Amino acid sequence: MTKLDELVSAARETVRRRQEEVPLAKLQAQLTERGQERPFKEALVAPGISLIAEFKRRSPSAGEIRPGADIDEIVAAYERGGASALSVLTEGSGFGGSLDDLRAARRRSELPILRKDFVVDPYQLHEAAVHGADAALLIVAALSDDELAELYATARSLDIDTIVEVHDERDLERALAIDADVIGINNRDLTTFTVDIGTTERLLTNIPAGKTVVAESGYDNREQIEDLDRIGVDAVLIGTALMRAPDPEQAVRELIGDEMATREHPIIEPRGEQRGTA
Repeated sequence: MTKLDELVSAARETVRRRQEEVPLAKLQAQLTERGQERPFKEALVAPGISLIAEFKRRSPSAGEIRPGADIDEIVAAYERGGASALSVLTEGSGFGGSLDDLRAARRRSELPILRKDFVVDPYQLHEAAVHGADAALLIVAALSDDELAELYATARSLDIDTIVEVHDERDLERALAIDADVIGINNRDLTTFTVDIGTTERLLTNIPAGKTVVAESGYDNREQIEDLDRIGVDAVLIGTALMRAPDPEQAVRELIGDEMATREHPIIEPRGEQRGTA
């Protein structure tokens, strides 16, 4: 069993336990109490490359990242620094996250928020909506074709955006088969946890023009962000580098190249050639 298998198995057990504690019908009844919509996808397609700044306490590969991290302080720093959106890890066994972190981020920041977890059941999308997420991550490698299609449709019915995450060519084929509009390319192999930042450029050529593309894992400096912008990536998700930074606000500013720390950051260079079609 790979680490991904272990995390997915833990997610399924967590969902089962939560459904016993809070039935789906009770969650659905709370959907009417959702706050003002914060469109997530729109935040990723502003001029220049958008930064999704992530809050996570630990990871299976890195261990404890920022002991004693205060989510209120961190997400406020990300917002002041000019991040376009937030990502909040809610998975508990491997990443130390919780729905409490999601709710705290929603209270403290006005940015749109991605719930990052191993989403394996529609129940988790209802949780995401009720607890303040504007988007959710769907990891293709963790799901069957039927599960992926069901979760994508459920998210749309709940007005939740999605990042459909791929790791290789087969994942990408499956993401395109459901016509995913936001595709995340994770440079980390979730079976070995090794990182190859060349994965994004390799898979990008097979993504049709018109899709929104998010690069994930392995980024920690401005030069890398400029390279992503040149090849036509729309957004980058960064967690560990920001969580380890002595000053997360300044780290965000340096990454987006915006000394004035506004969210309307300028285009670095003209976009590259239009991406090819699959």
